[in-house]
Amino acid sequence: MDPIKDFPISWDEFHRHSKLLAWRLNDRGSWKGVVAITRGGLVPACIVARELDIRLIETLCISSYDHQNQRESNILKPAALAGDGEGWLVIDDLADTGNTFRVARTLLPKAHFACVYAKPEGQPTTDTYVTEVSQDTWIHFPWDLEAQYSKPIASGKKQA
Repeated sequence: MDPIKDFPISWDEFHRHSKLLAWRLNDRGSWKGVVAITRGGLVPACIVARELDIRLIETLCISSYDHQNQRESNILKPAALAGDGEGWLVIDDLADTGNTFRVARTLLPKAHFACVYAKPEGQPTTDTYVTEVSQDTWIHFPWDLEAQYSKPIASGKKQA
C-alpha cells in the first residue's frame, strides 16, 4: 500500500515521544546497553540512553529505506558488543512493516525491541512502542525536513 497520509513530526514532538519511550522502559529491567538501529534509531537511542543513564551504546546498521520506499534489508554492520542481545535495548524510530526488527532479532534474539512509532504490520515485531500510526501514513521525521509550504489536507479532494 502506498502511503497517502503525510505526518510531519517536529524536533520537540519527537523528543517528547522518545522520552515517553524511556519512561515505559525504565521499570522493565536493568539494561546493559542500547543498540541503535541506524540511521533512524540514533536520535531516540540517544534520548533513551540519557534518560535511563545508559553509557554503553552500540549500533546495528541495517539499510532498508530510500526517501519513500522500503526495499530488502541489508546488514551493513552488526552490533558486536551486544552478543545475543540479553539485557540490551534495541531502539529504532519506527516499526513500519517490521522487516528491520525481524532481521535484528535474528542477530539479537534475547534483546528487548522498542521504537517510538509503530504501524500495524510492524507492531508484532516490537516489544514496546509509544504511538501507533496507520499503515498508509508516511512519517516525516525532523531530520528529513526543511521549512516550506504545505498543501492543506483537503486540497487533494475532488471538487463536486
